[in-house]
Amino acid sequence: MDLQDVFISNLKRFRKEQHITQEKLAELCDTETSYIGQIETKKRFPSLTFIEKIASAINIQPYLLFKPIDNFEVNKNHDMQKELIETITNDISEILRKFEMI
Repeated sequence: MDLQDVFISNLKRFRKEQHITQEKLAELCDTETSYIGQIETKKRFPSLTFIEKIASAINIQPYLLFKPIDNFEVNKNHDMQKELIETITNDISEILRKFEMI
């Protein structure tokens, strides 16, 4: 995977994690939706100034768009999320039991 592929993959991931559509990102960056689509399909590549706009719009540091994410890190984060959801669910169930709500 080359650096442009890493950038595109990270852009899509961060954008989707924050539930930001291509349309919304274009609006936040003061550009056309088609330009965001062209970036994400590797037809165009943004300038450094525009990369800073993108990073600001999705509330991350620009370098994170170029940082390779290995599968171990992704799986670790997924496992942590599952564990957190399970813990919260158990805590809520315990609270409801105390108040005899379930």
